[in-house]
Amino acid sequence: MEKKKLLALSCAAAMALAMLPGCTGGGERKDVTIWTSGEDYKNEYYLTECQKRFPDYDITLEYMNSSSIAAKVVEEGEDCSCDIILSEEYGYLYRCEEYLAELTDLDFSVFLDDIVPESHRFTPEAKNGGCIIIDPNTLEELGLPVPGSYQDLLDPRYKGLISMPSPSSSGTGYMFLRQLTNEWGEDEAFDYFEKLSENVLQYTSSGSGPVNALIQGEVAIGLGMTSQAVTEMNQGVELEILFFEEGAPFSMYGNAVLAGSAERECVMEVFQYLATDLCKGNNERFFPDQVFKDFTPEVEGFPTGVDYGDMSNDTLSEKERLLEKWDFN
Repeated sequence: MEKKKLLALSCAAAMALAMLPGCTGGGERKDVTIWTSGEDYKNEYYLTECQKRFPDYDITLEYMNSSSIAAKVVEEGEDCSCDIILSEEYGYLYRCEEYLAELTDLDFSVFLDDIVPESHRFTPEAKNGGCIIIDPNTLEELGLPVPGSYQDLLDPRYKGLISMPSPSSSGTGYMFLRQLTNEWGEDEAFDYFEKLSENVLQYTSSGSGPVNALIQGEVAIGLGMTSQAVTEMNQGVELEILFFEEGAPFSMYGNAVLAGSAERECVMEVFQYLATDLCKGNNERFFPDQVFKDFTPEVEGFPTGVDYGDMSNDTLSEKERLLEKWDFN
């Protein structure tokens, strides 16, 4: 099953006792709350590095799926209890954009021009590509062939052996819906997913769910994130990555500061570090598709020469319209 972690970096015990609540002292609060839809391994990297850089700050990083972050920001509005949004899909950032700070002091020229939002209210973090991930050992044990196309996944022999993120809650799930809608047309794409749902064991709430289900032996096939699959494979998990003729879907993820927190120096210091240094570290460890103009990372085992599919018309209004039709969970 999916894991949702609440990870926290706390001030040293002596400071906590002396400066409660929230590690305050000398005037400004030193606590920073971050909401993220990122994967466990990526969150652990961010937290570890923040702990090294800001040992006197009380930094809390809380996992939520993409849609929950946006919904919570909109619900709480100007009184949002979050300071920084990390690893959030662009569509959901656009949904809550009015509550995000304009990042006037950040140099957006370091990023590739075509992935910078016009509003400058969030920064690019990663290009998240999708793929079909299989457990070859399970397929072999069951005497099942390796699928070679999306249509192959409709074979009744795969019933209960497929996991996919729900487009309603996951940016990863939505990118598969968006791409196949573009490639095949809306009617054919929705007809396909209606048929596919007969073979889907579970529509997970987060993009990491299918790979987690593969690792736990719950399914044999997952529609998931290339970066997560590669990370697990580099750690010895026996998985394989497939791309079908339509090419790989992808979505962009970014980072933002809540408008009500932009005047707090500690928040902006942490955000600057996350959005630049640690973003590059994330790219060279997990998500190597280029984000910065002067930085071309490589990740061991990451597929090269990936043919990315048609992700046009990926607007907030179009996303909301398609999700109103999605009822296959």
